[in-house]
Parts: sequence; structure tokens; C-alpha cells
Amino acid sequence: MALRVMGIDPGLTRCGIGVVDVAADRRATLVHVDVVRTSPEMALEERLRHIGEGIDAVIAEFSPQQLALERVFAQLNVSTVMGTAQASGVAMYVAAQHGISVTLHTPTEVKLAITGYGGADKKQVGAMVARVLGLSEAPKPADAADACALAICGAWKGASPVPERSRPSVTLPSVGTSSLTPAQEAWRSAEKSAGARRLNL
Repeated sequence: MALRVMGIDPGLTRCGIGVVDVAADRRATLVHVDVVRTSPEMALEERLRHIGEGIDAVIAEFSPQQLALERVFAQLNVSTVMGTAQASGVAMYVAAQHGISVTLHTPTEVKLAITGYGGADKKQVGAMVARVLGLSEAPKPADAADACALAICGAWKGASPVPERSRPSVTLPSVGTSSLTPAQEAWRSAEKSAGARRLNL
């Protein structure tokens, strides 16, 4: 049985949503991809309501077992950070209402998981998302591809367990097994090295 993960690339103007199924051998399949859009002319509370309703509708239709969300980090553009944080809060609230666990991932972490390189650009991430999902091209716009990348990263990392009531009988392969892709091996290696450095501090 596959693990179904929903990825969300939060934003007020465009909120990317991607749902993927990841099998025990880590093969990923696209289930649904979409972008919830709101106009800057709308009142903030209406924009957030629209985003929340869009996320809620996808959860209700596709029943993901886990939600992977981009972690908000500081940028020079304060208004962009605020909008991203507000959309993220709505996503976490809706997930909590459905009893879905949430994992947070930095952009660098997602890039490393998908491409094996933490400095990859959006084009490279999109190309690898298409390759991992067996698509002829990356989902568009970039927010949609990023959401799918987050979902894949969340499933591969397995940072947060799925609630008992909905946990699938899936055992992901351990580090070093032949079913890991080069990108996954690179991510696992980096994760292991980071952990070792923390222990030596």
C-alpha cells in the first residue's frame, strides 16, 4: 500500500498543491496537482479563506495521510514572508482539522532530496520532479512543481509518523539499499553527516 502525501508550496497569490503516492520501493506517482490563486485586490481574510477552502477540498477528495509544507524562513521582502507565513498557518490549521500530521521542510532540504544538490534552481527541481513522477514535463507553474517536490521529499524523509488510524503498512528501505536513487543516497548521506556534526559540538 502506498503512502499518500500532500505537498503545499504556500503563498497568498499562488499556493501550490501536489498529491503523490509513494510505494514501498520509493517510486512516486502523481495523484493530483493544482494551484489555488487569489487576487491582491481581495481582502486578506478572504484570500486566506479561499486558500483554506482549496486545501480542504483537496484533502476531502484525495485523503492524504501526511502533509509536507515549506518551512517559512526570513527574506528581505517582509511582505512576502508574511504572506507565506499566513498561508502556511492556514494549511496547518486545515491539516489539523483532518487529523493529518505535518512536516516542515526548507527549500534547500527539498532541493537536496529531489536533485541531490541543495543549490539546484527551479528548472532543475522541476525537471527532476517530472523524472521522479514519470511525467513528460514538470507541472506548471513552478509553484505546482515545488508542491510536488515537497510531497516527494516529505514521503522520502519520513520525518513525522502518520497517525495510527491512517498509517499504511509500508516499510521504506533502509539506507544503503539498492532501491535508493542517487539523489536519495546523497540526501541520506548529508543528513547523516549533519547529525554527526551536531553530536560533536
